[in-house]
Amino acid sequence: YQDKNNNNKKIISIPHISRVKSVQDTWDASEVELMAAMGNSAAKAKYEQKVPAFYYRPTHTDCKLLREQWIRAKYERNEFEFIEKQEPYSAGYREGFLWKRGRDNGQFLSRKFIISEREGALKYFNKQDARDPKAIMKIETLNATFQPAKIGNPCGLQITYLKDNSTRNIFVYHSDAKEMVDWFNAIRAARFHYLQVAFPGASDEELVPKLTRNFMKEGFMEKTGPKHTEGFKKRWFTMDDRRLMYFKDPLDAYARGEVFIGSKENSYTVLSGLPPSTQGYHWNHGITIVTPDRKFLFACETEAEQRDWIAAFQRVINRPMRPQEYADICSTRRLRQ
Repeated sequence: YQDKNNNNKKIISIPHISRVKSVQDTWDASEVELMAAMGNSAAKAKYEQKVPAFYYRPTHTDCKLLREQWIRAKYERNEFEFIEKQEPYSAGYREGFLWKRGRDNGQFLSRKFIISEREGALKYFNKQDARDPKAIMKIETLNATFQPAKIGNPCGLQITYLKDNSTRNIFVYHSDAKEMVDWFNAIRAARFHYLQVAFPGASDEELVPKLTRNFMKEGFMEKTGPKHTEGFKKRWFTMDDRRLMYFKDPLDAYARGEVFIGSKENSYTVLSGLPPSTQGYHWNHGITIVTPDRKFLFACETEAEQRDWIAAFQRVINRPMRPQEYADICSTRRLRQ
């Protein structure tokens, strides 16, 4: 299996499943015959014949874990030829233990997790025999994205949900890659079936992009307060669709603040640079976001980071707002010092 990223070929070779062979190599008759019989179309028809609509199909931008497990699911486990092999993530109920990062002490401890489509929630328990869950995460607002670099584990998954209209982060991992990808797809399955009920007229093609999402942009920037007289402070920023959140640490459970990024039709604008009178920043590459309420000032360490952040903001601002997003303007907390 290979994919391309920035015109460089990445090759994933899994012993006993795949073998890398160049077109410049010598091919024997049996290999030529196999390739002729099992071209791309024939192979896809065989190995992907029963891929569930909700199952995540990785691209070249996804982490190695997702890409490798996609290959193993197809060619090693034959999950998409036999529906009964999909039960770990398609049954509507799953329970098991994941290593979860503690909110206050930062330690990863084993915690029991249960996802139930019937209850419409993902829950976790602090003690194995506990009757009441420590947290209940509604499938309605649930999201999951793999974050191996941030979490420091190749199977690291970041789960987010809304609690009192604020984003709550949970960081988990499992030592078994298949187990972690099965949890990820179980979350996607639950989201898919929830959305099918919530939007009965929508097609699979319309629902699938809404199941889970990767963050548009993350990284450090400096920020100042609403009066623009406070010193700038370095914070970790995450842009999750129209929610811009900042954290003191990338692995914080809660954002210190959030701001809703609307559209240009609603008088939202992003500008390069800071107002001339601005003081107290250490990084020289400024960004100003103009909203109907106020201006938000940020500073980036490099020009490249400034360019990337402006591009991310501009993509959101250029996109017309959907009807359900207008409610988020009131519910999202304003960015604060």
